Amino acid sequence: MATRIKFPKGLDVSQLAKAIVDASTGNAPEVAPDTRNAAAVALGRKGGLKGGKARAAKLSKAQLTASARKAALARWKKKRP
Repeated sequence: MATRIKFPKGLDVSQLAKAIVDASTGNAPEVAPDTRNAAAVALGRKGGLKGGKARAAKLSKAQLTASARKAALARWKKKRP
């Protein structure tokens, strides 16, 4: 199976076409290796996985409802293309 190539976001049509051609012909630039500290990444992920549930357990029902209502209104308020 071929490896999946991630293209940068925000490219216009011409830039995306060039990136696809470069990737298919083997001329794609090398991807820089991940230089993040693996322990810090794991710790951040661990906190992120339990954060929402822990916060929801701490809030009262009224606070949780208000937060959910605010989030829903923010989603619906977004301008759609």
